[in-house]
Amino acid sequence: MANPLSVYDIAGRAMSAQLVRLNTTASNLANAGSVAGSKDGAFRALKPVFSSVTDAPGVATVKVTQVVASQTEPTRRHSPDHPLADANGDVWEAGVDSAAEMVEMLETARQYQNNVQVMQTAKSLTLDTLRLGK
Repeated sequence: MANPLSVYDIAGRAMSAQLVRLNTTASNLANAGSVAGSKDGAFRALKPVFSSVTDAPGVATVKVTQVVASQTEPTRRHSPDHPLADANGDVWEAGVDSAAEMVEMLETARQYQNNVQVMQTAKSLTLDTLRLGK
């Protein structure tokens, strides 16, 4: 990087990563309970993969490198009257744990808010420093 990361860059990138995390969680919750006619066609929860971005020793932030499907298996349910049921009368429910996704959403919202607070504090300190010069 040409310019060193500022506190605003670090917090902004962290907020961006948390936004991706929140969007994947919202997608997972929206698809919880959805069904498919086959195991392969069933929705699997999405999870962002984070990596550290280091500018200099002691200065780092985070970025999302990819979004992957989780390893949680879809659940087979016998429902012969369902229009998507296979020859055995089974449908496959999305591999999403709604309770875990709600916990993920709360944690993500808190992390995002922490970064908002970092930016507000940095702004306040910058303004106070400028006022000292007057």
